[in-house]
Amino acid sequence: MLDFIEATDTALFMFLNGMHSELTDQLMVFISGKYEWIPLYVLLLLLIGIKIGWKNLIVVLPFVIILIIFTDQTSVMIKNLAERLRPCHDPTIMDQVHTVNEHCGGQFGFVSSHAANTFGLAIFVGLLLKPFYKHVVLILVIWAFVVSYSRIYLGVHYPLDIIMGALLGAFIGYFTHRLYSGQSGRIKSLLRL
Repeated sequence: MLDFIEATDTALFMFLNGMHSELTDQLMVFISGKYEWIPLYVLLLLLIGIKIGWKNLIVVLPFVIILIIFTDQTSVMIKNLAERLRPCHDPTIMDQVHTVNEHCGGQFGFVSSHAANTFGLAIFVGLLLKPFYKHVVLILVIWAFVVSYSRIYLGVHYPLDIIMGALLGAFIGYFTHRLYSGQSGRIKSLLRL
């Protein structure tokens, strides 16, 4: 069964990674970048400040920081435990993998930190803003999906790396939101906001 899952994952990766062009190469590098999304993060902070209150940002920001640290470090820990090679490092297919600018990343790829981080943030912030913006969770999940897909396109993750990273991030994002919802009143009273 495990062999079937791995073979299916590899076949799907080869199909998705094989759909490339010079134009989409640079677009996917941009989408996969860390700093390119700073305007989105600023917009989300502005929306939180406007809808939830500027003083409440003092309470929300630590939860966001804890969320990103937890998703990132948990995904790295799983990578080191699973030791599944990235496609671009896998000797059985690495000669067939399309990469851009010869970038491959670290040796191991299961689970994707990009997927965990973006889905965690999408779920947490989406749930915060959902009472004010009906479709915000869907929009942020689509954003997280596109960022995650870019990692397959760039040859650094298998689809299963992305799926499991997304599930990990979504779970942590949901749990962090529940924690925020349960503790924000107590924190606000301690800070006298």
